[in-house]
Amino acid sequence: MPAMEPRELVETWVGLFNTGDADGLAALYAEDAINHQVVREPIEGREAIRDMFRADFAGADMQCHIENLFQDGEWAILEWRDPKGLRGCGFFHVVDGLIVFQRGYFNELTFLRQEGLSLPAE
Repeated sequence: MPAMEPRELVETWVGLFNTGDADGLAALYAEDAINHQVVREPIEGREAIRDMFRADFAGADMQCHIENLFQDGEWAILEWRDPKGLRGCGFFHVVDGLIVFQRGYFNELTFLRQEGLSLPAE
């Protein structure tokens, strides 16, 4: 079976994200992948990415709805929103059908307020 194109892979990623499937999401990443949500330090490695998703899903009710999804070669660019009005974007570098790098941008303060969560300690 041929590897998914970056756009297809991100569509699959969104479906798994919306069901809170940390294991399924982790399987979409290369073993040494990097996930950098700019409001945090980069996370490196499939297991660490899985752990990040597990912790995030345990702490908040997160949903991702595609507003725009573009592909340019090995890259997919996702513009998203959640049901509460938060918006963001993500950049996914996909090689051989796996995410090798992801960078995401969103307003952390808005997210924390919407979820009723505390601000991180400095």
